[in-house]
Amino acid sequence: MQQGLVLDCTAHYLNLAEQLLERRFAPVDVRFDLAGGSAGMFMLKGRECLIRYNPWLFSKYFTENLEGTVPHEVAHYIVHRTHGMRRTRPHGPEWKAVMAGFDADDSVTSDFDLQGIPQRRQRRYAYRCLCMDHELSARRHNTIASGKGRYQCRKCDGELFPA
Repeated sequence: MQQGLVLDCTAHYLNLAEQLLERRFAPVDVRFDLAGGSAGMFMLKGRECLIRYNPWLFSKYFTENLEGTVPHEVAHYIVHRTHGMRRTRPHGPEWKAVMAGFDADDSVTSDFDLQGIPQRRQRRYAYRCLCMDHELSARRHNTIASGKGRYQCRKCDGELFPA
């Protein structure tokens, strides 16, 4: 039942965007498969646009997410559709304008108690520089390991290397 209300709310904001911007938008695929501490996420999977919602957080904080997360993610979709692949900041003026049109709070993050919510745990990797030890995410570690990027310490400007 709650998922149906979330889908209806998502459709409502898509319809509102069509009225505000006087143009049609293709329906967006919605999934309830997000885990971790994020309530929602807009993403591109190839050419497919997708909004993912965290069913655990929606269940625990349904009203807050219906009023905050749904318009937030739909606004990301609308900005992507109206500005294409042009570089826009995720929560920049274009996104804020859509949120204002939705009459929704443009706060970027929420502060939910995650007690009892299943969490993703990303592996951390030990690195160091000239002045201190660092812990890098799996994503940054893989970027370095594949030779596609380097990271530097913000304090000493030294390159990070595996500890």
